[in-house]
Amino acid sequence: MDCRIESAETHRNKCAACFRQFNKLEHLVEHMRISYHSVHEPTCGICRKHCRSYESLREHLIGPLPKQECRDIFAYIGCKFCLKVFDSPNSRRIHQEKCQFSGANAGIIGRFSNLGLRDNLGIIGGGARGPKVVALACKMVGGGSDGSLDLCARVCLMDEHESIIFHSYVKPPIPITNYRYETTGIRPEYLRDAMPMRQVQRRIQDFLCNGEPMWTIRPRGGKARILVGHGLDHDLESLQIEYRAEKIRYDIQTGIQDPYEDCVATMRLYMRMRSQVHKLQDYPLASEPQNRNNFASWRQSELERMTPEQMLEISRSDYYCWCLDSLYNP
Repeated sequence: MDCRIESAETHRNKCAACFRQFNKLEHLVEHMRISYHSVHEPTCGICRKHCRSYESLREHLIGPLPKQECRDIFAYIGCKFCLKVFDSPNSRRIHQEKCQFSGANAGIIGRFSNLGLRDNLGIIGGGARGPKVVALACKMVGGGSDGSLDLCARVCLMDEHESIIFHSYVKPPIPITNYRYETTGIRPEYLRDAMPMRQVQRRIQDFLCNGEPMWTIRPRGGKARILVGHGLDHDLESLQIEYRAEKIRYDIQTGIQDPYEDCVATMRLYMRMRSQVHKLQDYPLASEPQNRNNFASWRQSELERMTPEQMLEISRSDYYCWCLDSLYNP
């Protein structure tokens, strides 16, 4: 008989998601009330433990102090890129060859993108014909007396298939005092006939909103486009563009200096995250009216009679998982 088998009482006070154990059932209920465990959390494919982030899941599987049993199995049949677990080493090998992002073509594509700046905003148009998700990246030069003020001098917008929608040099509204050529590759002559920043701002904002007034844009559905990129707050501020936070995805550091390749990197990462398959729920967010009373204090006695698995079943996420974009923006 396995001595590690837990007693019924121990199991009753153990969170079915993160496996934390509590001395009293009321403490487990309070934990579930504030943890927002859900099917959208990164989950170990071996022991089914829920983690709060992919960093935590990676630590659980291959970090300095991983769970031993999970580490041994993962080393045999787990993908080191997306952290999925497969039924055999051969399945893992086939998947991993496709899962890793090949950089063989990225540099070539980036160089070709610089050969000609493009403007397809008017050609693509709006409505159902246009892309649902676009990536944005800017390259900054310096303004002000010391050249430390960031001014957008180049912008790129691309779709889910890595096709360029808009790629242009931008003429800032104030004088440039530092072109930062070592990292931007921008020279004064490139901006001589560039599109004025106000025109760029208006055209990109109209393209993102796609005919919807800013105040009516909502996270799911609608015509407004999902915007992907790194450091978008800074980019949007430099373009003086306002956009709803509910439609913005990503915050990563790529270290790539070409704005087209920044777009490619963030779009590929976004598409990978969006392609996750999670359990379908009619009302997946804790903030939705149908879920607001799931862990209400007046239900305390009822909640304490539930099993940990039943409490996990009614628990909902406190963040919008990008897998939901696939449902409402196919």
